[in-house]
Amino acid sequence: MTDPSTAASAAGVEAHEYVTAAEHAGSGKTRSLASDAWHDLRRRPLFLISALVIAVVLVMAAFPSLFTSVDPNYAELSRSRTGPSAQAWFGYDNQGADIFARVIHGARASIVVGVCATALTVLIGGALGLLAGYFGGWLDGLMSRVADVFFGLPFVLGAIVILASLDRTSTTEAWEIELLVILCISVLSWPVAMRITRSAAITAKQQDYVKAARALGASPARVILRHLLPNAVAPVLVYATIALGGFIGAEATLSFLGIGLRAPVVSWGVMIADSRDIVRVAPHALLFPAAFLTATVLAFVMLGDAVREALDPKGR
Repeated sequence: MTDPSTAASAAGVEAHEYVTAAEHAGSGKTRSLASDAWHDLRRRPLFLISALVIAVVLVMAAFPSLFTSVDPNYAELSRSRTGPSAQAWFGYDNQGADIFARVIHGARASIVVGVCATALTVLIGGALGLLAGYFGGWLDGLMSRVADVFFGLPFVLGAIVILASLDRTSTTEAWEIELLVILCISVLSWPVAMRITRSAAITAKQQDYVKAARALGASPARVILRHLLPNAVAPVLVYATIALGGFIGAEATLSFLGIGLRAPVVSWGVMIADSRDIVRVAPHALLFPAAFLTATVLAFVMLGDAVREALDPKGR
């Protein structure tokens, strides 16, 4: 028979160990959604590959001298349309300029347009979406109808109308043309960000903690910034990542049509536009800038998909 005092002592030790384990478990820090998503992203090959490609492109855009010391605008007609060689890995274009140097330097204009257009789109659409979702009523209805008008306008057609109607001469500065392209893309793209933030704001507005904050007299600005905005960060981040790649492609499309960036600006879109007349005799002039453009856009789309899956608890 077991001694009652021994059994009580053993039970006390077990209880003490249970309490100690519970205390250690309670003292551990609970991971937030961001840290949990980052832990999940680091195990995704899709995220690692796309992040590596984007990192290389960003370094190219920020420090092109690390990759080449050749002037991208220096050209010699004597080497026009010459194919790839040891002196020029990607060959020469129609004017005799080094395509490798132009591809490296062209990353800067494409990335700048994409990043600035994405930031402005998210800023405009996010602000309008939060206001529409919080206040509702006639303001929500008005913004939704205006967004529907922009949704019904094809992007390329709208860009042609906007950029072709602007008075751009040969003396227009390169940064002014870039600014016009950025504004054009943002004006035509903000409704998507607006609807995303509006939906997140409407969902968050129905939560008890938001209702309690409003009942305690919190101002609309405080409720929007402290409670609604954090709930819209995750979906907007996913949209911005994917849209960034799309806007880089949009810049190339507008430049190819002759209404976007143009020489002497060096960008992938300008290079593709310059090579369209010689693609049969010098396909390398089109192949390399198009390959870099495609890889960059695909990397941003893949990154956006990975971030979306990591931030979606239901998808795990």
